[in-house]
Amino acid sequence: APTVTPTCMKHFTGDSFVGPLLTDSYQFTMAYAYWKAGKHDDAASFDVFFRKNPFGGEYTIFAGLSEVLTFLEEYKFTAEQQAFLRTLIPQAEPEFFDYLFSLDCSQVKIRSIREGSVVFPRVPLMIVSGPLGIVQLLETTILNLVNYPSLMATNASRFRRAAGAGKGLLEFGLRRAQGPNGGMSASLYAHLGGFDATSNVCAGLTYGIPVRGTQAHSFVTSFSSLNDVAGKSMVKRAEGQGSVDLHQEAVAARDMLQLSSASNEGELASFIAYAVAYPHAFLTLVDTYDTLSSGLPNFIYVAVALEKAGFKAAGIRLDSGDLAYLSLECRRVLKEAALKTGIAHLEHSTIVASNDINEEVLSSLNEHGHSIDTFGIGTHLVTCQKQPALGCVYKLVALNHKPRIKLSQESEKVTIPGEKKCFRLYSNTSEHPLVDLLTRVDETVEVGQRILLNHVFDSAKRAFIVPDRVEELHSLVFDGKSLLNITPSYLKEARAYCIEQISHIRPDHARRLNPTPFKVSISTALHQQMKALWEEEAPIVELK
Repeated sequence: APTVTPTCMKHFTGDSFVGPLLTDSYQFTMAYAYWKAGKHDDAASFDVFFRKNPFGGEYTIFAGLSEVLTFLEEYKFTAEQQAFLRTLIPQAEPEFFDYLFSLDCSQVKIRSIREGSVVFPRVPLMIVSGPLGIVQLLETTILNLVNYPSLMATNASRFRRAAGAGKGLLEFGLRRAQGPNGGMSASLYAHLGGFDATSNVCAGLTYGIPVRGTQAHSFVTSFSSLNDVAGKSMVKRAEGQGSVDLHQEAVAARDMLQLSSASNEGELASFIAYAVAYPHAFLTLVDTYDTLSSGLPNFIYVAVALEKAGFKAAGIRLDSGDLAYLSLECRRVLKEAALKTGIAHLEHSTIVASNDINEEVLSSLNEHGHSIDTFGIGTHLVTCQKQPALGCVYKLVALNHKPRIKLSQESEKVTIPGEKKCFRLYSNTSEHPLVDLLTRVDETVEVGQRILLNHVFDSAKRAFIVPDRVEELHSLVFDGKSLLNITPSYLKEARAYCIEQISHIRPDHARRLNPTPFKVSISTALHQQMKALWEEEAPIVELK
């Protein structure tokens, strides 16, 4: 099928609620309190990060950046929104609303990791800076635009690794997704995370993702006998000279091969009808009645008939039963049929499998052996059933360029204060990264420099490193307007970058069971800054 080139990669505006009011009410109540206190124009910096990788894994894929940038560029209150907000804070002075409704993102700066990157806990995905009033108002929307996309892309990448190299992956989840926007986001970020195509036609148009689809059981069961296709089964030969009656040729193949005494005649009729419509791409569902005694034999009969017309049948889809066993048996029968008919490519017909497949099923199939070429995956992919949310947070780390810290009785919820940089460090002996190092914004890290790595919370855990390669992870992507060119090629580039990034993850970090955590450390200067601010801000109680 041809690939449609989208006009842009902006968020799906056909059914989108993205805008200034896609936020929590406390953002506006805080905005008023900031304004009353005269703090709304203070220079603020917020980190967007997560504390734990999803799905029991040790890596995450960062996604959603393009949608964030689109949201910032379009940030503006409509007259209807203004009228509604006045009812939420009726006690506010008119001057506050004059301030609020004049806001845009012209003074906002975003430093971000590249979309499609492999990322790890506590490393800021984005650093949002600007006047406190406006950057506070952005919190909920930015989290909404990053959390699910990153979760979805990560899930897709894990399915891609579990399926194995060379296997096709089709996203089939629109009917099970959480609403229209959820379905569109699932298709988009499944593709970014490594899926090859989608069944979602709207996503194909909007994002230029290849669209694939075959048939449902209803198509097969709508035919009851060969009479349904009598006189309607002529197909022009591939070379364009003359026609072939697929009905006649399929029945002749059945009589010759006699692969089963129990094949369903209505199913055979449905396959003939489908082949008449799609002689170039005949791939059919074979489990409506019985895969081995009916569906597969009927496919082979029609495949032989198509061969008479000069066409190669594409393959079959399994949607129930023991997928490992059925795929191996189907491949065996296809091989035997290829020998009997002399149609060599019949043995290599594509076998597509669906049926509620998850990551564990893919791993089990690989462990026990199978002959599946392509997987169609829906529910477990698009709903992220294994873990429904990523848990990105948006925390104030600096105000007027002075570090701020959030403390907690749970050390994992303590923030790393201050404006920061992040560097990914490598050794020449390996293509895999060794560590991500967070530093103060005024620090530099260079190749050959001996660096002390500090654990974020455990001062006893330290190590030295002399990196052979240093990669700074953040770059300025928004400075009052987007600095990225969100063109039709953006998704293709982000997807390619994501796949490349995944290939460089050390295998023990990426394995499904008991993966090794990737090290994220802080510099000595940042460690000292954090310790000093912690001691300064933590209340000292008096025991009695």
